[in-house]
Amino acid sequence: MAPSALLRAAAAALRRRARIAAPLQSISPLTHTLTPPPFPIPFPDPTPTPNPAARRHLITLTRRPCPKPPSAAASSYYVDRILLPSTFSRPHSTDEGKEDGVPAAASWVERRLPEAARPYAMLARLDKPIGTWLLAWPCMWSIAIAAMPGELPDLQMLGLFGCGAILLRGAGCTVNDLLDRDIDNKVERTKSRPFASGALTPTQGVCFLGSQLLLGLGILLQLNNFSRVLGASSLLLVFTYPLMKRFTFWPQAFLGLTFNWGALLGWAAIKGSLDPAVILPLYTAGICWTLVYDTIYAHQDKEDDLKVGVKSTALRFGDLTKQWISAFGAASIGSLALSGYNAELAWPYYPLLTAAAAQLAWQISTVDLSNRADCNRKFVSNKWFGALVFWGVVLGRLTS
Repeated sequence: MAPSALLRAAAAALRRRARIAAPLQSISPLTHTLTPPPFPIPFPDPTPTPNPAARRHLITLTRRPCPKPPSAAASSYYVDRILLPSTFSRPHSTDEGKEDGVPAAASWVERRLPEAARPYAMLARLDKPIGTWLLAWPCMWSIAIAAMPGELPDLQMLGLFGCGAILLRGAGCTVNDLLDRDIDNKVERTKSRPFASGALTPTQGVCFLGSQLLLGLGILLQLNNFSRVLGASSLLLVFTYPLMKRFTFWPQAFLGLTFNWGALLGWAAIKGSLDPAVILPLYTAGICWTLVYDTIYAHQDKEDDLKVGVKSTALRFGDLTKQWISAFGAASIGSLALSGYNAELAWPYYPLLTAAAAQLAWQISTVDLSNRADCNRKFVSNKWFGALVFWGVVLGRLTS
């Protein structure tokens, strides 16, 4: 075919394309109806030009699909999915003292201690003294009950047991964090602990544990022989308690056995023996008290515990938690009353015991078990329960 014939055929094809495209309409995929195109479809002018290269370029352009201009919805889609993340959340603080998502103020450990010492202080929970109070109060009750009628409790013994509570509580936390480091990094409240966050290695933790136990041994050696044996036997509970949450829904009961061992030890340190009529009700009262406050505490982690697969009385009791802890609270107050009666404490003990019962009832009746901050507030308030019982014992012994 001659070149002139090819040019005429190409021009005719361009004219046909222009005639077809002019009335072109698009079909809506949703309604299957004819709708006008959203924008005019541009086509080049089919008029032949004397330049064959320019004509070939125009023919090529007509064969390319027309680009679709982006709509407003499409622009919004790309902005939302590419320029902005699909979800945005503020980083959470893992401080146990935070309220309503707002981190608590920096503790004295963060403000005062050198940076190298902070992980060890955090490991021993020196920034959260409530655990030391809860461990110390049963010791103080027992020492005060063991005092002679009309006398104050032995101040030197109170000081020794206070230091021992700090050391033993720190050792227990170290053991707990060593054994639970594979769990703590999966729980929101505990993932900033020294082992879970990588601030300390397990080897450093074991060395720190050894130093705590060595100092604790120095305190224990200042007691009588009966108390030394009794105190050393508590280490079995200290080392096994952290494992209980993996096997039973009652780890809080094992914590009660551990934390209230001082109720036995305080009396033994003064008397050199045990009086079951006084000490066993006191020990039972402490265990029931622990079941109250630590069940409230465990409600902070119940969602994470379910995910990780560990157990607690918070999960065991569920919606019946308040009924259960009310029963344990009543048993604690009853056991304290029986211990005071058998120890022949005078009348001032009972009004303060009534005030302690009211404080416990306030905790149980007002706690919001679905609110982590409120659970933590009620848990921390137990230091006042312990103080009320202690001063009741002191006044009851002074006036007996």
